[in-house]
Amino acid sequence: MANQTEIRFGILGCANIARKLSRAITLAPNATLAAVGSRSLEKAKAFASANNFPPNAKIYGSYEEVLDDEDVDAVYVPLPTGLHLRWAVHAAKKKKHILLEKPVSLNVAEFDAIVDACESNGVQIMDATMWMHHPRTAQMKDFLSDTDRFGHLKMMNTYFCYAGDEEFLKKDIRVKPELDGLGALGDAGWYCIRAILWAADYQLPNKVKALRGAVHNDKGVILSCGSSLHWEDGKVATFHCSFLSHLTMDITAIGTKGTFYLKDFVIPFDQKEANYFSNSQFWVNDISCWVPTPKNQVLDLPQEALMVKEFSRLVGEIKNGGSKPETKWPIISRKTQLVVDAVKASIDKGFETVEL
Repeated sequence: MANQTEIRFGILGCANIARKLSRAITLAPNATLAAVGSRSLEKAKAFASANNFPPNAKIYGSYEEVLDDEDVDAVYVPLPTGLHLRWAVHAAKKKKHILLEKPVSLNVAEFDAIVDACESNGVQIMDATMWMHHPRTAQMKDFLSDTDRFGHLKMMNTYFCYAGDEEFLKKDIRVKPELDGLGALGDAGWYCIRAILWAADYQLPNKVKALRGAVHNDKGVILSCGSSLHWEDGKVATFHCSFLSHLTMDITAIGTKGTFYLKDFVIPFDQKEANYFSNSQFWVNDISCWVPTPKNQVLDLPQEALMVKEFSRLVGEIKNGGSKPETKWPIISRKTQLVVDAVKASIDKGFETVEL
């Protein structure tokens, strides 16, 4: 796209996920790395050197200095969830557009405060759920929306699990209540819930009931859990997320006329090519078997770079004076957070049903 506005990114913190986003910003045609800040100047310098920051990028020993930099248009915030409210609100007040890591907050009240600050200051906010920007996602949505091929959604299962080693389970920020109190529910469950809402056209379930068997660490942080979600029209979905089980990233969606599934929805097996499987109006008889048909999708950029590209496009349109912030993204984030909150409430109440 010609004459794209190049959005200058600052990064708050040097979390591991920020390495992937630094690369994504470098790859996106309408974005550039302008600054990084850490609580340690030496750590920020090492991060910039290891992640190919351009020579003119600024290195700061605090997050505040990044937000004070007039040459920074937008910030990527990969900080622990417990710090999102403080730093996202502060970034919005500094007129910085915000690409916010998920989960967006510890609860929906905190996220509402973040959105209020963004709306008051005219800045774009988007959460960093990367798979939403993969072209395969749009292709799958076309199939789900086709009432002739898929029909109407009836049942959905999603899974995102990975087995943390002993050090992870003791030291990672995602298992520390003062930093990321939602644990596996916020980190991995966010993706599962987002996938379910995406398939349901972001219609919220009316009832949520956590599955028994949730596992907590000795500080009360969720290491493994699951839930069922129920809609008034009869749709049902389940998900399981865990820091204790083998790496799994599955979606299965079943409609009245078709089914689709894939095994790598969070992080595709291949950055340049991806597929999913679908079938429609298949039957089994005595002489033939049904065979799901793979649908292939080729990418020019990895999904995280496509996310940065889309976010930067929205910021560029605002910066050029012709557009207001896109409200779709914070609405989707809020609905995801509402379900996260409901699942946690169900677990805390002894696996009771929670109504939304």
